[in-house]
Amino acid sequence: MHAWPASEVPALPGKGRDLKIHDTATGGPVTLDPGPVARIYVCGITPYDATHIGHAATYNAFDLVQRVWLDTKRQVHYVQNVTDVDDPLLERAARDNVDWVSLAEQETTLFREDMTALRMLPPRHYIGAVEAIPGIVPLVERLRDSGAAYELDGDVYFSVEADPHFGGVANLDVAAMRLLSAERGGDPDRPGKKNPLDPMLWMAAREGEPSWDGGSLGQGRPGWHIECVAIALDHLGMGFDVQGGGSDLAFPHHEMGASHAQALTGEFPMAKAYVHAGMVALDGQKMSKSKGNLVFVSTLRREGVDPAAIRLALLSHHYRADWEWTDQVLQDALARLERWRAAVSRPDGPSAEALVDEIREALANDLDAPAALLAVDRWAALQEETGGTDEGAPGVVSRAVDALMGVAL
Repeated sequence: MHAWPASEVPALPGKGRDLKIHDTATGGPVTLDPGPVARIYVCGITPYDATHIGHAATYNAFDLVQRVWLDTKRQVHYVQNVTDVDDPLLERAARDNVDWVSLAEQETTLFREDMTALRMLPPRHYIGAVEAIPGIVPLVERLRDSGAAYELDGDVYFSVEADPHFGGVANLDVAAMRLLSAERGGDPDRPGKKNPLDPMLWMAAREGEPSWDGGSLGQGRPGWHIECVAIALDHLGMGFDVQGGGSDLAFPHHEMGASHAQALTGEFPMAKAYVHAGMVALDGQKMSKSKGNLVFVSTLRREGVDPAAIRLALLSHHYRADWEWTDQVLQDALARLERWRAAVSRPDGPSAEALVDEIREALANDLDAPAALLAVDRWAALQEETGGTDEGAPGVVSRAVDALMGVAL
């Protein structure tokens, strides 16, 4: 599966700082010091609807991670999946009486278009669940054969007790885990399971649903968590730098994925940092496909909203914060974009050296994009009030805002 075209990242003078970021597993900041190649895995979409602002906010956060690392002169090995077969996709296709494969392809194409418009840097590997099945099957077989998984009426479940570190990502108590498991695709009340929290690794073929050859597992399709584990281990290996996604993925998805990988390899941890973006609300409730309270990136683009303004709206909130999308948020972003473009359109201006340093410092400090925006606001205000004599300054600001925040002025 192909990703989307990469926008050029301008080169800046000097070198950025190492990234300090909040790790969900430890509950505090960690300073990441990757080698020459930084490794990141970000969970992708289940393509049964268009990209909404909540999706965009999550991918914006991890785009910033990439840009901070690139500014330290590292390469970035970024991997993202597409869950192109899963219950929500099949249910939506059945509801709309469309082919599930066509629906997945249609929505994935739209997602690529949205990411391109927003100048999100693409992953090096963009892998669909279906194309990953040949690599998933052997992992499930290994877990089963080692005793870390078991069969139940033809399905295969992972035993959470096989990983002594289980629970160490989201750090929730059993009651909370059980509740979230039921809400987020698990089946804690299924009779016969060794532990209510045990997640499915392989679902035996169901009538009327797609299935694939699972070798000794029989016909079926993979569970959600093992999909990402297979892709991450294949392309990044254990101990990669960042596992990322929305905060609703901490449990069960990232918790289970970590345990799968740790039981498979005997190594710990799967990722050096588990990083989670906050949720975006609309009209007082979290944006959710199931609720239908969504603002779509593609709709905003069709209405003529500049993608750079959408990106500025996302950047105006700290990535870990829960926040609400409103018309005012967008209007503020449009006004900011207009001010910035006016400021960099002049032939000279105030020195930009200190500004670039401020942006770098803010983003290296747990991706503090709002602080970076305020720094540019101050430079733009000074440009408007007093101007300056540095002929290269507007160009430096324009390149810095593009390179570090993905906003094209």
